[in-house]
Amino acid sequence: MESEPGKIILTWDVTPQNEQKYFEFLVREFLPGMQKLGFQLTDAWVTVYGNRPQILIGAVMASVDEIRTILDGADWFTLVGKLKDYVINYKQKLTIANGGFQF
Repeated sequence: MESEPGKIILTWDVTPQNEQKYFEFLVREFLPGMQKLGFQLTDAWVTVYGNRPQILIGAVMASVDEIRTILDGADWFTLVGKLKDYVINYKQKLTIANGGFQF
């Protein structure tokens, strides 16, 4: 399993009072920060209707082990910590990438 391509799926809801600051952070820091850590972004979804997380971001790496190493690192904790200033209900899921939409 560890040598198979890995995917991280991130979900959250944006706090209404922080929408503008959140968007600026997402575009200027969070997404570029993920890319700098080696993630290749594959998905970006917004839920407009229904009882699901408002935002879903998907990103892949060559292996599940590579992603685990990143998730255990200080740079990832710092990046996610900043994101949590603007969002609630943050969740992350690590899985094997299957090439299609995953939730």
